[in-house]
Amino acid sequence: MLLSETLWKHLAEIDEECNEMMDRLVGQMAKKEGVTEQLKSDDWLCWLQKMNSIRSRAEEVVLHDLIYFL
Repeated sequence: MLLSETLWKHLAEIDEECNEMMDRLVGQMAKKEGVTEQLKSDDWLCWLQKMNSIRSRAEEVVLHDLIYFL
């Protein structure tokens, strides 16, 4: 891929796909777990803890499905 100059294009596509999947998963998980803007304004520390947990789990899914699996 490096010699045919397609490596950087491929890496950019993978990066875009990872970011899109991450955004989608975080949104779905937050909705499912009731993590809302209301919670953020009422108890920002609880919201932060929940969002960090969600991001961490979503990142593991993305890494497993798109990076390690390839």
